[in-house]
Amino acid sequence: MNLNIRQPLSRRTLLRAAGATIGLPLLDAMSPSLSRADETKIPRRLVAIQTNMGIMPQFFFPEKAGSDYKLTPYLEKLAGHKSHLTVFSGCSHPDMTGGHAADKTFLTGTPHPERGGFRNGVSVDQLAAEHIGNETRFPSLTLAMSNEGGPTLSYTRSGAPISPDKSPRKLFEKLFVQGKPDEIEANVEALRQGRSMLDFVGEQSKRLSRSFSRSDQGRMDQYFTSVRDLEQRLHAAEAWEYKPKPVVTAKPPEDIDDAREFVRRTQLTLDVVKLALETDSSRLVTLFVDTTVIHNITHHGNRPETVAELRAYEEAQFGALNGFLDQLASSQEDGGTILDRTMVLYGTCMGSANSHSNVNLPVLLAGGGFKHGQHLAFDTKNNYPLTNLYVSLLQRLGLETDEFSTGKGPLTGLEMS
Repeated sequence: MNLNIRQPLSRRTLLRAAGATIGLPLLDAMSPSLSRADETKIPRRLVAIQTNMGIMPQFFFPEKAGSDYKLTPYLEKLAGHKSHLTVFSGCSHPDMTGGHAADKTFLTGTPHPERGGFRNGVSVDQLAAEHIGNETRFPSLTLAMSNEGGPTLSYTRSGAPISPDKSPRKLFEKLFVQGKPDEIEANVEALRQGRSMLDFVGEQSKRLSRSFSRSDQGRMDQYFTSVRDLEQRLHAAEAWEYKPKPVVTAKPPEDIDDAREFVRRTQLTLDVVKLALETDSSRLVTLFVDTTVIHNITHHGNRPETVAELRAYEEAQFGALNGFLDQLASSQEDGGTILDRTMVLYGTCMGSANSHSNVNLPVLLAGGGFKHGQHLAFDTKNNYPLTNLYVSLLQRLGLETDEFSTGKGPLTGLEMS
């Protein structure tokens, strides 16, 4: 690449130079770190799950706020964990519009995803991975239950989507099946080539930056920081290739191709996620549950028979979530349970799929060392920023921050235990 810094440089040209490496999903997926966490340090984890066709609010939200709220039909499925979860109402992402377009912003909070030229922001899991991802073989796991495309909840700092793993069986193999010597060497060589590419692009960008304005220089400084971080991840990933993967007694799951079996497919994936957490293979997991196959009945028009059909699907999803929480709560580690140290975020960017509303989002949080057992009810007419919850999640993961996206402080009423 031969770029002449004396010629006017378009933003598109710069993105071709700078984005060629940072936006590569493969490099994010291959970015585990060498260093192990201090054994005396309590691991903190996040599992974020979104279902993309909404949750019928009348069966989710409790009527009463506080700790003595009555369980709704969907929350009845989680009755055994009531003291370990918090239900939120009256929350949404500020300036979020676009109906289904908001799927991509559940963990970023970036406004107006339906507009032309929209550019997403970094997702909360990937921001956390920049700080704690070096403590595990896989800094993060990006997963999806989908037969089409690559829907994802995870986005890099530059707003690029991270391609998800969609097969429970392949995820199991990725985590626990040791590669053959020639496969390991091939992976190492790919990592080294990635580092060489970063070196080249970094040098070219440094030459370009000499002619930039102060504001552009600030953007380039952020870019160089991203390059350095990725270089460190690639170095660490190379070392991890020579380390044996953990051994588990569980057998690989068999994939299910039928899209209508999304609940069972979700269960299989969460079974593998539980193993990943138990073996400390990763501490940051996102799962996009694609329920597009039932899109037609989400526009139920309040017809009783259609509402009943949709309710059965959604109750089954909460049943799958309950099974996952059961597994985490029964898995002991160092004087506690995995659920005690794992924040499980469950929700949707669709307040009502029937009306394509993006306000009053059904969201709950389980585990992770918070004082739970409550319904935090905010103003349903003037919603509270859901991104404030993400500030709380980041702080619980050990990040010293008071901001994330549109969030300007931790969520009111959610305290650490």
